[in-house]
Amino acid sequence: MAHVKKGDKVQVIAGKHKGSTGSVTSVNEAKQRVIVEGVRKIKKAIKPTEANQEGGIVEIDGTIHISNVKKVD
Repeated sequence: MAHVKKGDKVQVIAGKHKGSTGSVTSVNEAKQRVIVEGVRKIKKAIKPTEANQEGGIVEIDGTIHISNVKKVD
């Protein structure tokens, strides 16, 4: 079982984004990865669809290994 869950406020304790804080938006326990809001922004190319006519490049939050975050009160 993960030591953090969706909605928890966490701080990144290791890696390139060390010191950043944010809230957990999703947890993948099988892969031991979490997505923290506002941390590790990545760019992804999106194809045009009916919902998104333009397509193009979109910034989304990337995953971080669960061992690199700690819960903050």
